[in-house]
Amino acid sequence: MQQAYIDRTAASPAYRRLVAQRRRFSFTLTALMVLMYYGFILFVALAPQLLARPLYAGATTSMGIVAGVGIIVMAIAMTGCYVLRANRTFDPSMSALLADCRQGD
Repeated sequence: MQQAYIDRTAASPAYRRLVAQRRRFSFTLTALMVLMYYGFILFVALAPQLLARPLYAGATTSMGIVAGVGIIVMAIAMTGCYVLRANRTFDPSMSALLADCRQGD
């Protein structure tokens, strides 16, 4: 009985659409994060003098520190974006789909 429920859920076109949407969204966020991180690494390798510049005259904080913190903040923001989308879209859709599949029992 449990396996039939799992099979029915997995065979549902709505389930497949939901999985595809979630995968597309997570791959997009992953690609953005990878691009930001490797862009920063390339910047360090190819233009270290720009990252070594201080923020303003007499400052001890360099542009590289600001860029590094910016990458961390963007990673946190992307995580928040995924959590919001999961809570508002993916989870309710999955709950409705599971309820529909349960009715077939």
